[in-house]
Amino acid sequence: MGRASTTDRIAFVQACWHKDLVDQGRDAFAAEIEQQGLVREQIDFFEVPGSLEIPLQAKLLAKTGRYAVIVAAGLIVDGGIYRHEFVAATVIDAMMQVQLDTEIPIISLVLTPQNFHEHEAHHQFFHEHFKVKGTEAAVACVKTLQNLAAVAQMPSSQTVSPSYLDA
Repeated sequence: MGRASTTDRIAFVQACWHKDLVDQGRDAFAAEIEQQGLVREQIDFFEVPGSLEIPLQAKLLAKTGRYAVIVAAGLIVDGGIYRHEFVAATVIDAMMQVQLDTEIPIISLVLTPQNFHEHEAHHQFFHEHFKVKGTEAAVACVKTLQNLAAVAQMPSSQTVSPSYLDA
């Protein structure tokens, strides 16, 4: 298995809608990256207005060739001018398409709770929940970097006829 390297660059794209909550995920992500043996300085942080802007920012960053992994963080909630389900599906589908098109993995820290209300109980719950999810995203990021390193170590494929063609 390959090892994640302190030379691997990570882009962290964060939506600023409910920034005080999403910041908790960002901070937990950065802290866990260091716990996993990488360094905070290899993370470049970017902010976008809302989650709908994440996929394009991720694609532009992926196309630079600078980043091994992109992490996307946001909170998509009921009550905006768009239907919650539409925004969530659009953002997640677009992030998946970006990673398939660019071959740069995107780790999702975009939360899409079914029922979010502005009262203190929900605010406090998601304040803490983003910390958990930020830690989980960092672990997933490191594992993804290890997987990328392992794939890079594989011998390149050679043109070999499958054995069943030799019969």
